[in-house]
Parts: sequence; C-alpha cells; structure tokens
Amino acid sequence: MEAVTYVGHATTLLALGGATVLTDPVFGRWIGPLRRQVPDAAIGSLTRADVVVISHLHRDHLDLRSLRLLPSATPVVVPRGAGSIVSRAGASEVVEVVEGDVVDVPGLRITAVRARHDPSRGPLGPRAAPIGAILASSRKRVYFAGDTELFPEMDSLGRLDLALLPVWGWGPRVGPGHLTPATAATALTRLRPRRAVPIHWGTYYPAGLRRLVARHLERPPFEFARIAAEIAPEIDVEVLRPGERLALDDPGRPGATP
Repeated sequence: MEAVTYVGHATTLLALGGATVLTDPVFGRWIGPLRRQVPDAAIGSLTRADVVVISHLHRDHLDLRSLRLLPSATPVVVPRGAGSIVSRAGASEVVEVVEGDVVDVPGLRITAVRARHDPSRGPLGPRAAPIGAILASSRKRVYFAGDTELFPEMDSLGRLDLALLPVWGWGPRVGPGHLTPATAATALTRLRPRRAVPIHWGTYYPAGLRRLVARHLERPPFEFARIAAEIAPEIDVEVLRPGERLALDDPGRPGATP
C-alpha cells in the first residue's frame, strides 16, 4: 500500500513502489533553541527507510544527531555541497544532486527539482542550493517541496498525486524563502496535485514560548485548507497531525477542522 506518514516538521515517511523514503529526518526533542512539542517520533519504523532525501542545509532539516540514528548504509540524497556534512553523521552512501538530477532506487525514481530558499548553514557554514524532489513509483508521483517560496517552474512539474507543502515554520512569523498558508494555497493552483498535505508546522517551538506562539504554529494548516477550498476546491487537502498516516489510494475525507 502506498502511503504517507507525517512525522513532524518536514519529516515524512513515504511508502512508494515497494520502497520507503524518509524526508528531512529530524527526531530530536531539542534542535538548538527549539523544543519538540508533539509526541516523540517512532524511531524504529523510520530507521528501516530505504532512502533519505534532504532538501537543504538548515539544522531543522539536516540534523546530524537524527541521521546518526539511521543505519550507515542507508543512501542519503542531498543537495550538491552537503555531502561532507552528512558523511560526518556516518552515512556511507551519499548522493549529491542539483536540479534535474535523477536517482533511481528499486521501485522508485527521485528527481531533484528547484526550491527557492536560503542555501547556507549559518554564517560560517557551507552553502548548497536547496532542492525539492519528485518521488515517482509506477503508480504515484509525489512532490516534496522541502522549504521554498513560490517559483515560476511550479506549473511544469507534471502530474502529481500528492504535494507535501510547507505552510509555516517554528516561530511567530516566517521570512523570505518560505510558504505561508496563502502562498501555499496559491502553489496548489500551479501544481494541480490530486491531493495536498501541509507540512512544516506545529512541531518545534522556541523553548519557553509555547503559550505565546502556539496559535501561530497550530493554525496554519487549517488556514491553508480553508484558502485552498476557496481557490482550488478540486484539490483534496488532508491535514495530518504528527504521527498520522494517509493511504494514498483512500478516497479522502471531509475537510479538516482544528
């Protein structure tokens, strides 16, 4: 069965074509000043992934402690320039890609696509152009956006059964290089997927600030679903809370509510 599990933040587990794909694995209770505010990830199931896809260098997407929990032989697909960092986590098979590159694993084709986001890992760290990815089995095509803002090529990614779109972040506001609920809904009008699942919301909050920012972090996916229903009503938006799973052959469910 082909399915997606929303683990939290930008971490998802996809079952496609007999392969399992883990995106931007971040499992820790703490990521720098950010604290995980949802149940811990089920690490056992995640460590059995056949391939990992990392979209960019930011520490809430490329976390070395989380990568060290995975078997060292698990292939990791990263933007070109990120290989040395990932190798530090013990990964023995690292594939660096740029937009347009293709990586094949049994049952699945991974195509790197454009993302418009900050390429750095901090003021003194390396730089690598971020990527999104099209994950294609013989039956389904899934777009994992990573972190991005709108870009013109979104309307040329081809048929999509599912789009995993970031709709917020970890603070009370988001800056350039991110989608908001409104711009993510606009992205749907360009991508035209059959389904969409909002990601990158409600998982990590700045330590000690949950009471102040919880509303900002928990409302975005439902605001995205509301706007999408107005401007792209033919697209089924499924709001999954961290840990929830969606079978991609399911007919869908009624519109999500908070």
